[in-house]
Amino acid sequence: MKNEQWWKDAVIYQIYPKSFKDSNGDGIGDINGIISKLDYLEKLGIDAIWLSPVYKSPQDDNGYDIADYQAIDTMFGTLEDMDRLISEAKTHHIRIIMDLVLNHTSDEHRWFQEAKKSKDNPYHDYYVWRDAQDGQLPNDMQSVFGGPAWEYVEEVDQYYFHQFSVKQPDLNWDNEAVRHELYDMINWWIDRGVGGFRLDVIDQIAKVPDLKITNNGPKLHDYIRELNENTFGKGEFITVGEAWGANIDNAKLYSNPDGSEFSMVFQFEHIGLDQQEGKEKWDLAPLPFIKLKQVLTKWQEALDGSGWNSLFWDNHDLPRIVSRWGNDQAYRKESAKMLAVVLHGMQGTPYIYQGEELGMTNVQYPIEDYEDLETLNMYHERKKQGYQEEGIMRSIHAKSRDNARTPMQWDASDNAGFTTGTPWLKVNPNYIEINAKDNLEDPDSVFACYQKLIALRKSYPIFVDGHFHLLLEEDENFFAYMREDENSELLVVANFFDQQVNLPLELDLQDYTILYQNYKDTSGNLYRPYEARIYYKQK
Repeated sequence: MKNEQWWKDAVIYQIYPKSFKDSNGDGIGDINGIISKLDYLEKLGIDAIWLSPVYKSPQDDNGYDIADYQAIDTMFGTLEDMDRLISEAKTHHIRIIMDLVLNHTSDEHRWFQEAKKSKDNPYHDYYVWRDAQDGQLPNDMQSVFGGPAWEYVEEVDQYYFHQFSVKQPDLNWDNEAVRHELYDMINWWIDRGVGGFRLDVIDQIAKVPDLKITNNGPKLHDYIRELNENTFGKGEFITVGEAWGANIDNAKLYSNPDGSEFSMVFQFEHIGLDQQEGKEKWDLAPLPFIKLKQVLTKWQEALDGSGWNSLFWDNHDLPRIVSRWGNDQAYRKESAKMLAVVLHGMQGTPYIYQGEELGMTNVQYPIEDYEDLETLNMYHERKKQGYQEEGIMRSIHAKSRDNARTPMQWDASDNAGFTTGTPWLKVNPNYIEINAKDNLEDPDSVFACYQKLIALRKSYPIFVDGHFHLLLEEDENFFAYMREDENSELLVVANFFDQQVNLPLELDLQDYTILYQNYKDTSGNLYRPYEARIYYKQK
């Protein structure tokens, strides 16, 4: 191995800066707010922070529309603040992972401002352009955010391609100059001391719009290997590619153990299970539990020894897992801990999204309290289409991205201790009961569970190396699996639901010790609602 691969037993914590901690009372989280909470994160035990974008941006897409890769948006602070975060995080044994958007820029980026001046401008070919055809669009491709994927620019009598917002023109990776500009920028961040990168929609960079190919284009892995060779491949960096189109075969390329592409990939197969087949995420369906076990097992087995998994339930685009697949009322603590146990016992690098370690929940606001563009667009579209208000709001309460973006709940003071001003997004009213201060004072809290699971990963190599074997494949209640290496066995057993049930498995557990249990005692084969245990034995 050319790299130390420290990230294999690491745990990553994602921060959505706008909602984490406000230091100056303007209602928006910022870099100095993050610095003020590094003690808290060190106490939790995490190894790195994945920082959602803080670059200069018009915020058309929450900072994923970058106007300057080498400047910090004033809402978050300054470049000096960023340097201080990188430096101070190191003193807490925490690395900073920057969120990189290499598929597109903002239309306010200097390159695009030049590109649309004339076809002869050297920056014109930094983007994807096609000639107008008798006033017609180049083809009928649609953008992810709705509407045509082509936008006309009169000055050049051409259309530019945008897979996402009209304010996010796609970069032309076929242009070598573009690629090397991006490599120079990445190396500039490496020189500033960052520990790695999360690469947004990276599977889109090799698009071929004339053939209507957006993800997994023919040159994709050539481009990624070149990117690696020119930047982070030279050091001990963690890299994770976001790839909604990932399957087993290309995930093995993305996370090849030879280090030629990325450390790991985010794949989302398990995330789409609780929606109606062939429909949108808003079209809710019960979680097919056995299918969930099958999907996670498939990825565990397929990448064992030939790739690496990223493990996650939550992120800035997903609802809170305790509300989604747990029970955020009567069994909030128990189910939050159970879900943590199931995830952290698997092979891969676990990701914790801010507030997940507190058992933060979804919100149920009236429509006027939502800020997320995707949510508001869906609401208005479905109203026009004749959907009932009650059904629309049920979908929003279940799946809106704002569920993840409500301000972090630090304590029971005004605005959950997030800000002294007016928060940009309404705070979840349950912050009185659910907050970091109370969690830290309670040895049996959700925070304490995550802290323990992180410590176990550091102490027992089997969490990293052990092979995965699913148990009770067809059981409707239990998520149970064995991890095994040459020296030891790890047994994870979780009652996934709110019924008390007996474990239908004959196990001789006298040689095992319990590393973790989410109830204060155990009662043999009887598992209470959402009960989870981790057993361990030396061979």
